[in-house]
Amino acid sequence: MRFLSLVFVNLRRHKLRGLIGVAGISFGVAAMLTILSIVNGAIGMFERILAVDSHYLVFEKNVSDLFFSSVPDEKLTAIRAMENVESAEPLLFGLVTSGDNPIITCFGLEATNPRLTKAKWIAGAQRDFGQIKDGIWLGARAAEFLEAKHGQKIEVGKGEFVVAGIFSTENAFEDGGVFLPLKDAQEFFSREGVSSIIAIKLRDQARGAEFKRTVESANVDLMALENREFNQSYTQFKILHFTAWAVGICAFLLGGLGVANTMLLSVFSRIREIAVLRVCGFSKGQVAALIFSEATAIALAGVVIGFVLGYTALFALKHAPQFNGYIQPVAKGEMLIGVVVTALFTAVAGAIYPARFASKIQPAEALRYE
Repeated sequence: MRFLSLVFVNLRRHKLRGLIGVAGISFGVAAMLTILSIVNGAIGMFERILAVDSHYLVFEKNVSDLFFSSVPDEKLTAIRAMENVESAEPLLFGLVTSGDNPIITCFGLEATNPRLTKAKWIAGAQRDFGQIKDGIWLGARAAEFLEAKHGQKIEVGKGEFVVAGIFSTENAFEDGGVFLPLKDAQEFFSREGVSSIIAIKLRDQARGAEFKRTVESANVDLMALENREFNQSYTQFKILHFTAWAVGICAFLLGGLGVANTMLLSVFSRIREIAVLRVCGFSKGQVAALIFSEATAIALAGVVIGFVLGYTALFALKHAPQFNGYIQPVAKGEMLIGVVVTALFTAVAGAIYPARFASKIQPAEALRYE
């Protein structure tokens, strides 16, 4: 207990230096928490878009992004004719502009797509999808930020459309998008006769490997991946995860340098004090433990403050009207543990040299130190 008391007494005596170390760790925690939560949320939303009532995804091989994938309609027809295929739903991705909104995701799909049948229709009806000339259908959030109402004409890209329906889904990414019948979307994006992906639902999921082999052997330019396999191997998801962790770790490195600087300055200003402790019976290990304990206390305070800052930032970003609801952060348990472990490791690593220096101080020489 006395040892712990000494740790907190030392921190109180050097408040400014301690606060600098706490600030470094807290900003690192907040940065990593915010970035990783946003990335996990974005990936989760995109995964749910692709996995709606399907088991496999078919797309063009060797594309860097599904927005560039092209699966010809004749191959869709061939896949639909396969014995084990219960349904094959094409989906075309595109980006459009409207008013002051420079980037809106557009989905081209057929009227039978499960996302339409499962949606909550706010205006219009699912049976009218694709039946209204120059019609466009909006997600609930898209209707809000476009300030569009049912039956109103809006400009999207270089075209003018009538809002033929508004509906809400469980996916915020879809809710912030606009929807066109597949043929209209193909014409709008000058991609006649192709889709970005085909979502496949099998009659017998146990024969999935057979389906994959059949598709890929008959179409050398296509890939068929199970939803779970796609989520683990999709290049863009890997890049997002890597970038998020890289940015977060860089923030922690800065925080670790702050802790190292704080502890080193603390040691230099307490050389005579450390010498007195040694004379009073403190071993080299106890002196080093004192420095590490102070660094750990700084890290723990930084973690708590960092979580408060991070969750505050996530709440603000989620509800900021400028993002149109596209940010839906997800903080996973293993991610939170990783953030805490990284913070503690960074602080302890930053205290290694100061602790080593302090443990080597010779009492006789230190007492003469000015």
